[in-house]
Amino acid sequence: MAQSNTRHQILVCQGTGCESSKSARINQALAEEIKRSGLSDTIQVKTTGCHGFCQQGPIVVIEPEGIFYTGVKIEDAPEVVKSYFVEKKPLERLLYHDPATNKAVPLYKDIPFYSQQHRLILRNCGEINPEEIEDYLARGGYTALKKAISSMQPMQVISEVQRSGLRGRGGAGFPTGKKWEAAYKAKGNPKYVVCNAGAFMDRSVMEADPHSVLEGMAIAAYAIGASQGYIYVLADYHIAMKRFNLAMEEAKKRNLLGKNILGSKFSFDVDISQGAGAWVCGEGRALLLSIEGKRGMPRVRPPLSVDAGLWGLPTCTNNLRTLASVPLIIDKGADWFASIGTEGSKGTAVLGLTGKIANNGMVEVPMGTTLRKVIFDIGGGVPDGKRFKAVQTGGPSGGCLPESALDLPVDFEALAKAGSIMGSGAIAVMDEDTCMVNAAQGFLSFCRDESCGKCVPCREGLPLMVEIIDRITAGKGKPEDISRLLEISDTLIQGSLCGLGRTAPNPVLTSIRYFRDEWEAHINEKRCPALVCKALTNFYILPDRCQGCGICVRACPADAITGGKRMVHVIDQSKCIKCATCLEKCPPKFSAVKKASGETVEVPKEPVPIAAGAGAK
Repeated sequence: MAQSNTRHQILVCQGTGCESSKSARINQALAEEIKRSGLSDTIQVKTTGCHGFCQQGPIVVIEPEGIFYTGVKIEDAPEVVKSYFVEKKPLERLLYHDPATNKAVPLYKDIPFYSQQHRLILRNCGEINPEEIEDYLARGGYTALKKAISSMQPMQVISEVQRSGLRGRGGAGFPTGKKWEAAYKAKGNPKYVVCNAGAFMDRSVMEADPHSVLEGMAIAAYAIGASQGYIYVLADYHIAMKRFNLAMEEAKKRNLLGKNILGSKFSFDVDISQGAGAWVCGEGRALLLSIEGKRGMPRVRPPLSVDAGLWGLPTCTNNLRTLASVPLIIDKGADWFASIGTEGSKGTAVLGLTGKIANNGMVEVPMGTTLRKVIFDIGGGVPDGKRFKAVQTGGPSGGCLPESALDLPVDFEALAKAGSIMGSGAIAVMDEDTCMVNAAQGFLSFCRDESCGKCVPCREGLPLMVEIIDRITAGKGKPEDISRLLEISDTLIQGSLCGLGRTAPNPVLTSIRYFRDEWEAHINEKRCPALVCKALTNFYILPDRCQGCGICVRACPADAITGGKRMVHVIDQSKCIKCATCLEKCPPKFSAVKKASGETVEVPKEPVPIAAGAGAK
C-alpha cells in the first residue's frame, strides 16, 4: 500500500460493478462517520478499482490487517467504524462466508478465491487508488520506464521481452518481442503503439491500475521508436476512460509522458480512441481502421500492421494485459517472468469466471494451471448441487470442453489441441441443465451478428449454420445436418480473413466432438435431453398429483390450462407457449407439473374429477 501517516486505511472498491451498487456513496458515508467519530487522524478512506470478486460487491477492505467485507451498504457505515475501530472486532455479518462450511473468513488473503491466485497483471487492482499517481509510484511504478530510458538501448528492451517468452494476451498468443522487433526494424515514420482494451478484463485493469498500462505503452514506444500511442476503448467504458485520462494528466505533470520524458530525447503521447463495440474490431487491422474513423474490417495480409498499420505507417498493436506485463519484465528481468507458467506459455493468465459457477469474477493464475483448479478450487465449483457439464474457454468463439478436459492446463497449446482457444480469457461454466445444441446456437448467433460481412465464407456460412441449428432445435433436424455443419465449419476455418470467421465454428465443432449424443437425440429422436429447447419439450399436469387448486390456471399467460375446483387440470398443447409458469407456480408439496421431452405422458385430454384419495400425500 501507499505510505500514509494514518494507521489504518479503509479501501472502498469503485470498479464498475461496485459503483453500480452505490459504492461512491458508501465511501462518502464511511468518511463522514470517521470524521464524526473523531478518527480522521488515524483512519483514511480511499477509493480503489476492481478487486475481481465482483459478485461479492460492494467490497470494503480494512488495511493493514486485510479485513474483507462484502455486500456493504450505505447504512452499514456507522457499524463498520464502531465494530472495528471502537469495539476492536470485525463485523461478522459482512465478512465473507465460505459456502462449503458457512464459516466467516475475515482476512482477504485467506479467501480461496484470492489465496490461490498469482496476481501480476492484477498486482495493484484493489490495492491502490487509481486516481492517485503517488499510490502507483509507492509500489514501484515507473521504475521500469526509468530503467529502460536511462540504461537500456531499444534493442536491449526488445531482447528482454523476447527472452521472457511473453505472448499476446488478446487471444492470438503471438510472441510480443518478435512483434516489437519487426516494428523496430520497419521503415517509415512516425511509428505508432496501439493498446487494445476492448475486453471486460481490460476495462477492469484500466479502472484499477491505469498507470501500469501507460507505463507499458511508453516502454513499447521507446523500444520500437514510436512517439504517438492510441488506446482503443469501448465508448461505454466511462470509468475506465475517466481514470485513464486522469492518469495521463498526472504522468505528464511528472514528465513521465509527453515531451523529453525524464529529461531524455524520448517523447511519447497517448490519445484515447473510442470504439462502438464491434466484436470484429478485436482483430488488429479492423481495430486500426476503426481508429482511423473507417468501418472496422480485416484485410488480406501482407502487408502486416508492423509495416503498414495506422495511415499506412508502422504500427505495433498489443492487448492491454500484454502491455501491463511489460513493466514487471523490465523491472524484475526476463528470467523471473519466464520462470512462471509453462514451456510454451510464460507468465500468467487473467481469466473472467462466468456462468454456472459459485464465484463469478476476475482471477489471475500461472499459465498451465488446470481448468479443474480454476473452476473448483478458485471458482468454488458449480452451485446448488448441480453437476458440472462443460466449460467454454476464450469467449463466444471458444470451444465447449467436457468434464474429461478439466485437467487440461490453461495455456495456448493445450486449449487449441482440445479444440478451444485462450481468446480473451473468458471461462463460462455450464451445468447439467445446459443443452449443448442450444448453447452452440447462442454462441454462433452472436458471431453471425458480429461478422463484418467482408469475406464470403463468414458472411454466408455463419447464417447458414445458424439456420441449420435453428431447424434442429425446432425439431426439424435431418440426419445429414451434422455432416453439413462440419463441412461449412471447415470452409469457414480455411477461407475466412480474420479470427472471427476462423474461430466462430468452435462451439459447434467441440459440442459435436464431445456431446454428439445430444445432437443425435435432437435430430433422430426429436428430443432435448436437457429439456431446454422449447419446440422439443412439453408440460403436463399429472392426474395423480393435481389437487385442482387453480393456481396454474390463474397464472398461465396463454390461457392454455383448463379445469375447475377438484378437477384434474389439463394443458392444451396447441396453446402452450412453453414459458414454464405452471411449473414454477405449482406448490412444491403437489409438484403436479412435469416437463418432458420425447416421452409420452399419459394425462386426460379434458378436465376430470379428482379420484378419491388421489393427489400428493
